[in-house]
Amino acid sequence: MKTIDNVLRDMPDIANDAKPQVAGELDWVGMDEIELPVRIMTDQDEILHSTARVTAFVNLHQNHVRGIHMSRLYLELDRALSDRPISPCNLRSILRSFLDSHTDLSDRALVRVDFDYMVRRKALESDNEGWKRYPVSLIGILDDKEFSVELGVEIQYSSTCPCSAALARQLIQDQFKKDFAEPDELLFDQVHAWLGTDQGIVATPHSQRSAAELRVRLTPSFELFPIIELVDLIEDAIKTPVQTAVKREDEQAFARLNGQNLMFCEDAARRVQIALNSDDRILDFWARCTHYESLHPHNAVSVVTKGVDGGYIAGAGAPVRLGHGKL
Repeated sequence: MKTIDNVLRDMPDIANDAKPQVAGELDWVGMDEIELPVRIMTDQDEILHSTARVTAFVNLHQNHVRGIHMSRLYLELDRALSDRPISPCNLRSILRSFLDSHTDLSDRALVRVDFDYMVRRKALESDNEGWKRYPVSLIGILDDKEFSVELGVEIQYSSTCPCSAALARQLIQDQFKKDFAEPDELLFDQVHAWLGTDQGIVATPHSQRSAAELRVRLTPSFELFPIIELVDLIEDAIKTPVQTAVKREDEQAFARLNGQNLMFCEDAARRVQIALNSDDRILDFWARCTHYESLHPHNAVSVVTKGVDGGYIAGAGAPVRLGHGKL
């Protein structure tokens, strides 16, 4: 009579035992969209809980082997992410376990964790605050013994078109000339009152919600991912991040910020570029600024990279290169 152990030993292992139908090495093989809970240590030494979709890959450099052991990748992920919060050290440990479980099959591993980072944000003027969501990607690659780590985040902001603002000002000037065709003695109170009427703002520039998508390669010598530090760096540079709780005084302050920070997508990308270049922890970066135009149905887009050693950072929506290919 067979024992359970004997039954398990007798079960076929096609990945190990069968020859590949066509021989060849594979750059990456594994799983994506793995659903797992994750914990992230915040800048305030608090634990943030979120749900994530995880990508787990290794290469397959043995062209005579049919496949890898995907269940081993899953179990290593489940164990590591259940034990402790995500950190660069944890990502490296996960990648090392991927390779240790695929000895003689793989010498390169990748893990990517995508989740929403929720944070409380204060209103511009009032005493209110509300929740704001930042989509985040954490990516680690272990190539033999060389470890690299990246942080991706999307930041929404408002952009007001400088060209549209200039055209609106011209129409307001024309309306002023029409309403005061004979300005013998214009009184201050008269002009002040006119500026508060519909004629005083006969045209407005078009504005739109916009997004900065970032991928930055970080020095691996830190304990926590600087997620909010990076967000604050970019929001301070762009000046017009979208808001959460908004009362009238907050909306007025937001209108002032937009009026003082007119920008094309090119302007936004250059602001992001200067900000990212100022942080010594960032070895390389890719950034895409998209203005979802209200004037027409297509978008205005600008992309900027640091391009260290000729390498692209992988980013959504553009031809990219990172380490060993696009993801």
